Amino acid sequence: MRVMLKSKIHRARVTRLNLSYEGSITIDKKLIKEADILPYEQVQVLNINNGARFTTYAIEGEESGEVCLNGAAARLAIKGDTIIILAYCHVEDAEAHDFTPRLVYVNAKNAITGSKQVAEAMPS
Repeated sequence: MRVMLKSKIHRARVTRLNLSYEGSITIDKKLIKEADILPYEQVQVLNINNGARFTTYAIEGEESGEVCLNGAAARLAIKGDTIIILAYCHVEDAEAHDFTPRLVYVNAKNAITGSKQVAEAMPS
């Protein structure tokens, strides 16, 4: 088995912080559906602004464009920070060579601008 990137929401903006909530990241339900991330699924969050990386779980948000860091994670960003949200899965070795993640791209208001299942080759 290999651990492979399953889903990525690329360059989302933090819209809110809620230190009092018990934990997690709240994500607009359209975004998590498009990224194939389930409520309570483990995700890794990478903060492009300050380099913080942390693991938490996703919960479905009700507000359009909402990306809210809750609990202790709220100390790892400020409103407006750009983040990447990643989810992984276990894949049999034979299937891993052809496995492609779901990539979701958003604008500054966290509206979906595009998504794809195939990763493009990196330029050499």
